[in-house]
Amino acid sequence: MSNDVDTPQNEAVLVVAAHPDDEVLGCGGTLARLASEGRQVHVLLMADGETSRSSHSQSPAGSDRVAGRRVAAQVACKTLGVTSLQMLTLPDNRMDSLDLLDVVQQIETVVHRLRPSLLLTHHAGDVNVDHRIVHDAVLAASRPQPACFVRTLMFFEVPSSTEWRPPGSAALFQPNWFVDISTTISLKLRALNAYEHELRPFPHPRSIEAIESLAKWRGASVGVMAAEAFMLGRNVV
Repeated sequence: MSNDVDTPQNEAVLVVAAHPDDEVLGCGGTLARLASEGRQVHVLLMADGETSRSSHSQSPAGSDRVAGRRVAAQVACKTLGVTSLQMLTLPDNRMDSLDLLDVVQQIETVVHRLRPSLLLTHHAGDVNVDHRIVHDAVLAASRPQPACFVRTLMFFEVPSSTEWRPPGSAALFQPNWFVDISTTISLKLRALNAYEHELRPFPHPRSIEAIESLAKWRGASVGVMAAEAFMLGRNVV
């Protein structure tokens, strides 16, 4: 267990997330903290999070929702102090329709360009299929070859996806790495407000109240006011 991210401040950080809002839900407080400490923080989003919904169509209203989600991502990342944001257009909630190699290569291109020492992505056991595909693709794109830039690999939890996986059906999220976000929880919540259309009323886990409560519980479990929890995939020191 650690309350800090054990990598030098001048090295790049990359978050690879499936949909706009996953980056804030999973590690928004950590990103804000790292940015405030002088790190270059980059976010890669793989799909739009909208086009798979039954309410979406090829109508102008459907296109407006996609555009609105992109704008929300830009506002949220600016709030957190993110250095760069890149949004791809892979099939939303249908990434399993692609060859995994196609997803891996898109991530590899960004990893090679940014050369991050710290890489954060989804947990393998999430209910959402895109989360699982992104997890597997990140593992392949950051495989520990001699010239690999990624020294630390961490997996985050996403409320309303990670905890919905029932015991026995897949590997459960069992955090063993914690980042103290006591000073940045307010920025995380402010960034989430950019995604107001994705939030739900309490007691849904994707409500502001539940997300704040989770941060406080994760913090209380390690003796701080608020924290984000991760599973450590790899750490080279």
